Amino acid sequence: MTHGSPPDPDGGPLPGRRERKKLATRHALSAAALQLATERGLENVTIEDITARADVALRTFRNYFASKDEAICAIAADRARQIGTALLERPASEPLPEALLNAVLQHYQGTGQPFGQESMAAIRLIAGSPAIRGEYLKINAEMQDALAAAIGERTGTDPGTDMYPQILAGAVIAATQVAIRRWFRADPPEPLLPIIELALHQLTSASAE
Repeated sequence: MTHGSPPDPDGGPLPGRRERKKLATRHALSAAALQLATERGLENVTIEDITARADVALRTFRNYFASKDEAICAIAADRARQIGTALLERPASEPLPEALLNAVLQHYQGTGQPFGQESMAAIRLIAGSPAIRGEYLKINAEMQDALAAAIGERTGTDPGTDMYPQILAGAVIAATQVAIRRWFRADPPEPLLPIIELALHQLTSASAE
């Protein structure tokens, strides 16, 4: 008799030890890359710097990422891929607009407090890099596809043949991007989470009119 991973409280299997270790290494590399870029500026960070901060071998980095830009964006990319799952985990009785709001806000947990002026300035510089903007365009596309698939499952529509899931998912992503741009411009700095929440509330209010 073989034994798989033990179930989690929701009934699904927990990642095995090897998978957890790989996820932890990926997260550590991404966190190190983002910290270094914030501290030094993106152009002053090398892959060798990142592996030294994360205390892993250079070849380990190559097993996970093709570039430092990909590493910097990896945590956001991983969370984006999970957003469809977050929507499907919402109660079936919850109205779709409310379920979408809660799923997206879950994606932005940890942003309920404002960053300092210096941190925001560094984040703006990083986000303004053409390479980073390209990575985030890919992340937004992945998030939209994940949301559209989940919306399709919740509503019984096929995103491959019905435009509704992609239109709704695209509207949600657009609202979050408007909120993020406002967050970038805020002076003094504001927390991101309430701005995202306001944008999504405005979207759902407009849809209801």
